[in-house]
Amino acid sequence: MRNPYAPGAGQRPPELAGRDRELQQFEVVLERVARGRPERSMIITGLRGVGKTVLLNAFRSMAIQRLWGTGKIEARPDQSIRRPVASALHMAIRELAPRHRAPDRIEEFLGVLKAFAQAGEEPAGKSKARVHRWQPGIDVPAARGRADSGDLEIDLTELFVDAASVATDVGVGISLFVDEMQDIPADDVSALCAACHELSQNGGPLIVVGAGLPHLPAVLSASKSYSERLFRYARIDRLDRESADFALLAPAQREDVTFTEEALDALYGAADGYPYFVQAYAKVVWDVAPDTPITADDIRVAAPEAESELAVGFFGSRYDRATPAERDYMRAMATLGDDPVPTSAVADELGRKPSSLSPARDGLIKKGLIYSAERGLVAFTVPHFGKFLRAQPA
Repeated sequence: MRNPYAPGAGQRPPELAGRDRELQQFEVVLERVARGRPERSMIITGLRGVGKTVLLNAFRSMAIQRLWGTGKIEARPDQSIRRPVASALHMAIRELAPRHRAPDRIEEFLGVLKAFAQAGEEPAGKSKARVHRWQPGIDVPAARGRADSGDLEIDLTELFVDAASVATDVGVGISLFVDEMQDIPADDVSALCAACHELSQNGGPLIVVGAGLPHLPAVLSASKSYSERLFRYARIDRLDRESADFALLAPAQREDVTFTEEALDALYGAADGYPYFVQAYAKVVWDVAPDTPITADDIRVAAPEAESELAVGFFGSRYDRATPAERDYMRAMATLGDDPVPTSAVADELGRKPSSLSPARDGLIKKGLIYSAERGLVAFTVPHFGKFLRAQPA
């Protein structure tokens, strides 16, 4: 019952260790925007399990503490961001509305927001006659002639400019948080970059903070050539030894528990510094250990159970989503090692032509199981996935 460790998807650990630099960077972004200084939006990248979503939520908490308007979306493949962004900005404006001196100004923006939300096409398979029946929960008439052209790049730019103007009235900013940003459809990525570009030129106090897999910068660059200058990029990875130890020791000491140095050595070796693994191993070790201090023997007893839980929940659930052809592709990648591997080498390992493997590769990228590290190279999005696959029966 007193176990402090918390392995979970996007669940904040008891200590957000090793992320001070990124938190300070975002504090600078917030302060500069508050002072009316030009500042770029921010992008966090990294493998799965390194704490991108946790950091994104920490950033949002920092913005809320400054009384900013905030909203968050999680991108999905093949789904336009029009309606999710409308809902997120609606939430942000609702946070600002009580402090705005002119209710008419808020209603005017909500009319534009409603028009923006309804301007998109209905999802495939639904009658186009229903396009304007979707209601975003905004109790004002939809405006006409602003952010409602149906062209997302034009509409999103106009919407962001209007939202930033409302925030300026209140003397704060708006931050839109986008998780799994690499899954935004290509046309929508282009529209988002264009809207951010317009904001960066006119100094509007609205920023976009995205999180995604390591290839997200390449996705953004492919949509707009200026994207590398549009965003501030922060790549996060596994924790160094000092930070990993702190993530273990600080919450334990609050419960009057500690670890021996040998136990910390063993845990760092097992978890390899990846934040999710640190929490997963520590949670099982806590339950297994009979007393304090927790020892290396406790780690040895707990490791099989922790690895079993990871095999089912962290690795196995992802492996099960793959088709037989995709699993063959991943096993060939794992055979070649844990570093990014050439697609030609995967083809050689399977005795196939590279072109014949394109559907499997593209399917794995779409499912978020692998990513294109650079042209001609692929890598797993999940740390230690190759090790997991090599341990599976053929």
